[in-house]
Amino acid sequence: MNKRVTNWIALGALWAAALTTVGVLGTLLLYVIINGIGALSLRFVFSAPEGVRMEGGIWPTIVATVYVTGLAMLIVTPIAVFAAVYLAEYARQGRLVGTIRFAADTLASVPSIVMGLFGLALFVEALGLGFSMISGALALSFLMLPIVMRTTEEAIRSVPKYIRWGSYGLGATKWQTVRKVVLPAASPRIITGIILATGRAVGETAVVIFTMGTMINTPMLPLDPGRSMTVHLYILAMEGINLPAAYGTALLLVAMILGFNLLARFIVRRNRRMMG
Repeated sequence: MNKRVTNWIALGALWAAALTTVGVLGTLLLYVIINGIGALSLRFVFSAPEGVRMEGGIWPTIVATVYVTGLAMLIVTPIAVFAAVYLAEYARQGRLVGTIRFAADTLASVPSIVMGLFGLALFVEALGLGFSMISGALALSFLMLPIVMRTTEEAIRSVPKYIRWGSYGLGATKWQTVRKVVLPAASPRIITGIILATGRAVGETAVVIFTMGTMINTPMLPLDPGRSMTVHLYILAMEGINLPAAYGTALLLVAMILGFNLLARFIVRRNRRMMG
């Protein structure tokens, strides 16, 4: 078999894999759109569920989802960014740094159901926070932390060395260089990592069902309980209460996650154009 035939076979296998991936995603999106588009309306988005069959809308679940995700993002962003700055700029490369990176990678691979049980034991029970937005946000922050931290570290490392040298040549200190030169240059990729982590948090079910609860209400305070969109979808689908509303919720949830991913891609492409 000559090299040309081998190349065509390999190229065909790659195309088949790519088309299979796109086909599965397209089929899933088409299925959700066909079954959920009929349920969408302004009343469905902006009103609360009513009655035993949960008729009406899903506005409290949208508020709870945005609330807990935003709170988790506020908690995890400064911790992850400062940890990444330390690892990339200040830490002496060795066994300790390797252990920290290994711990972050291991934390990223922990199943969400385990993280939910951990949040239930620590935040809900041990700390006495109960089923609340803050309990859900703290549990979600453990899932988001490794994503944001590793993305931020790689973004900082990708900043060219000569930018730092120029700052040092002008008399800036290490912290001034990091704060005013390195972080602004790496900010598009850092923001991308935060957005991707937020998109994952929006789609989590196991973590929030054990820490936020399932109460249908519009949360106002961090100690208020709530029901996220994923939990609402799970309850509607598993109990067969209102399948049209379940499909409508799924469609809105997919649209939100897709929006997060498209926003991340837009930031990456914009950064590439700005960098030439």
